[in-house]
Amino acid sequence: MASISEDAHRAHRSPVDQAGGVAPVAAPPAGPPARRRTSGVGWRTRAEIALLAGPALGVFLAFVIFPVVMAAYYGFFSWQGYGPPTEFVGLRNYVTILTDPTFHDALRHNAFIVVMSLVLQGPVAVLLALLLNRPLRGRSVIRVLIFVPYVISEVVVGTGWSLMLATNGALNDLLAKVGLDGLAQEWLSDPDVAIWTLMGIITWKYVGFAVILFLAGLQGIPEELSEAASIDGASYWQVQRRITLPLLGPTVRIWAFLSIIGSLQLFDLVYIIWGQYVASTAGTSTMATYMVVNGRNAGSYGYGNAVAVVLFVISLVIALLYQRFVLRRDTDGAITGGKR
Repeated sequence: MASISEDAHRAHRSPVDQAGGVAPVAAPPAGPPARRRTSGVGWRTRAEIALLAGPALGVFLAFVIFPVVMAAYYGFFSWQGYGPPTEFVGLRNYVTILTDPTFHDALRHNAFIVVMSLVLQGPVAVLLALLLNRPLRGRSVIRVLIFVPYVISEVVVGTGWSLMLATNGALNDLLAKVGLDGLAQEWLSDPDVAIWTLMGIITWKYVGFAVILFLAGLQGIPEELSEAASIDGASYWQVQRRITLPLLGPTVRIWAFLSIIGSLQLFDLVYIIWGQYVASTAGTSTMATYMVVNGRNAGSYGYGNAVAVVLFVISLVIALLYQRFVLRRDTDGAITGGKR
């Protein structure tokens, strides 16, 4: 009886058990093949996208793309602004623009404003932002006072500064009363001084916007980094140079982009302070004032549209180059859907 039960026990053991190993677990029976997930977007998602993005896209096409296309169309005609354009001149308007010394001067003035806006406003705004980011009595009041010029209308700013900086204006009168007559200048008419006067006004008005942007960027920098560096013996300025400024880089680059595009399209302050004729002789004309003076004011709307297209192309090329070589690190870091 013992041998019979022993033989039965051996019969129930697997070959792997008999060899002293571990028997593999049998795989479960295969079920039906899994259905592949279909790619694409359903009609409900498409409808939601169209409903949400449609109005914004329509406004963009109507007020941005369509005017640019029509400006490019009118730029091929000699058109006085009324009736359909009939006198086709081809590329003559564009050739005239690119060979006009007055337009070259305006282009140089815009380039000067772009560079000096970055050089003057950037350091001043960074220093003010670092100062206002520290505990300081009356900090909120100082922030408001710095930001107030930015929200004041350009018409008010231009009118006020033109009155103060006139030959017999408040500034020269103040200098004469304190015995500094030698410092009195033709602030608005001297070509050697007028462009610097314009830069001073631009810096006074727009530096508050840069300060607010930089303050917002500083709020996103963890204080633990500065505290750890201070514990390791770093001074305040070493912390700012090694930690704060590098981390503030994305905000600075965005501000620089906005400053460049705004400087290329500068019009209102120049036109209000210097007018349509003095701006050219005073050395403060810009491409936008050139467009208005030689287009609308001269009754040559076809030529003015051609200038607008040239200004648009210059701004677009600079924006694309800046996006490609400067903002690429920031935009690539913001993409989470994988490599492009």
